[in-house]
Amino acid sequence: MTVALALFQPDIALNTGAMLRLGACLCAPVHVIHPTGFPFSRAALRRSGLDYLDAVDLVEHTGFAAFDAWRRTNNRRLVLLTTAGQTSAYDFAFAPDDIVMVGRESAGVPLEVAERADAAIRIPMNAQTRSLNVALSAALILGEAKRQTDQFRGLP
Repeated sequence: MTVALALFQPDIALNTGAMLRLGACLCAPVHVIHPTGFPFSRAALRRSGLDYLDAVDLVEHTGFAAFDAWRRTNNRRLVLLTTAGQTSAYDFAFAPDDIVMVGRESAGVPLEVAERADAAIRIPMNAQTRSLNVALSAALILGEAKRQTDQFRGLP
């Protein structure tokens, strides 16, 4: 089992394509939780996903309830990456089967989704700034989770 990335109702095709490419490069499944804020198609994702779209393990869910039921059935811990998190991602102990979730670029996740997460973590940053781009945030934390769980072993 490997750490996975979940995108909660992504708004921007370019960010989504970048995170799909991230999943392909780091051998991490990417779960897209619909609806998206753009027509979810290869054409919409082509610019940032490039030719990596065929290499990513993409799992689509019709909504959060479907995703949550799937991950609970599969005993997967949901780790929400949020600016409201109290725990630094670098003080958090990731497990090999965690799913790191990022929220919508425009609004994060609603409270009822945040309450379903098993943990809420944040990236420590300058207090005068609000947040990083969601794709950059996903890259930092997916990389940290894979590093902690020794999931880079075997990659060239």
